[in-house]
Amino acid sequence: MIIQCTSCEKKFNVPDGAITANGRLVQCSSCGNKWTQYPTKTKPATTKPVSTPARTKATPKKKIVKKKGPVPYSEEYIQQKWGKSVQSYAVKKGLSKEIKKQKSTQVTEKPGFGFLNYIITIFILSTFSIGILHFERERLARKFPFLEPYIDHFFESLEILIDHFLESVEIFKILILDFFR
Repeated sequence: MIIQCTSCEKKFNVPDGAITANGRLVQCSSCGNKWTQYPTKTKPATTKPVSTPARTKATPKKKIVKKKGPVPYSEEYIQQKWGKSVQSYAVKKGLSKEIKKQKSTQVTEKPGFGFLNYIITIFILSTFSIGILHFERERLARKFPFLEPYIDHFFESLEILIDHFLESVEIFKILILDFFR
């Protein structure tokens, strides 16, 4: 079957079974145009002429009735089918980007996780990780002996940090008590 591009009119040879009765979306390899191709009606080479019965006055000629109205896909046709314009139809149905922007501004914002919640989460995860490391300290030292000095140094630094923190809390406590006296 030979099909022809609707844009550049280039012709292509396609196998007969490739295009079904429902049609098939095809693309021109020359210009990139896409269209739905339906099977072309070809006259077989070995056809016998079909005799048509002679018309009599009793059998009237069939009239072809053309539909009245605008040409498809003209401005009049689009206005008749979709309303004033396609854009107004899209806005009314919620298909336009403009309406999506308006909806997103009207939706109340959900509260975020918050800075304080992040701090609390990091503190809990750090405490949990340090607890697991302390619990597995000896096992890690046996499996990986080169890590033992690093683990010991980490826990010594952690003890010093905790001592400084507790000392700061005591100083702050004394400061507050002296302020209210």
